[in-house]
Amino acid sequence: MRTKVEFPSQDQYLAGLLETPEQKIRAYVLFAHCFTCGKDVAAASRISRFLVQHGFAVFRFDFTGLGNSDGDFANTNFSSNTEDLVSAAYFLEQNYEAPQLLIGHSLGGAAVLAMASQLPKVKGVVTIGAPYEASHVIHNFDAHLEKIDQSGSAKVSLGSREFTIKKQFLDDLRNQTTEHIQHLNKALLVLHSPIDLTVDISDAEKIYKAAKHPKSFVSLDTADHLLSKSIDSEYVAQTISGWASRYIPSP
Repeated sequence: MRTKVEFPSQDQYLAGLLETPEQKIRAYVLFAHCFTCGKDVAAASRISRFLVQHGFAVFRFDFTGLGNSDGDFANTNFSSNTEDLVSAAYFLEQNYEAPQLLIGHSLGGAAVLAMASQLPKVKGVVTIGAPYEASHVIHNFDAHLEKIDQSGSAKVSLGSREFTIKKQFLDDLRNQTTEHIQHLNKALLVLHSPIDLTVDISDAEKIYKAAKHPKSFVSLDTADHLLSKSIDSEYVAQTISGWASRYIPSP
């Protein structure tokens, strides 16, 4: 079953989608999409659908200023994204059940790592093609950095869309640290492709080395960064489901 919802975050209302299985729910999952994407991006949709088939309830949403959510993307940053995630987890806990599993794709992976310690009921964290440092995304704006630093903002084309990037966004990324990874206190699964052209697999190695056990790494072999092939999304979901069974008991 698919349920569209709205929930408050930072004086805005964000658009969310909760997908639940017909059988008894194993656990609730909170999914963070990739940078400038949205909850309906192909990878997020497919992984969610496959996880639902494995008995999970999956909640994904559009970050502030993206998709159907309120707000202006230009006024957001990495810190506000993590606040959106905390708000989403609180919404789940208040209206359904607290999430036990966090999944983050690309920069969404860095975001779930950054906020996981704030959610004591979360038992496992999964990253897919995630950068070790949030500042990794700055390379997308290399041609505009001078203008952003001098004038305070610039319009940047990312994929087929144009976004306004402000200096505060870059400053926030540069101020992020990675110390939280070693203090995660959750089971961690790192999924990454060795041929990922957007985030190098060396980032996965750094995340894995920084984290303490229990931790696992699975190579996604021939997958691209956005998991554009359905078979790769299905493999990711199957892997997550099997791995999670060690930390989340069956209902």
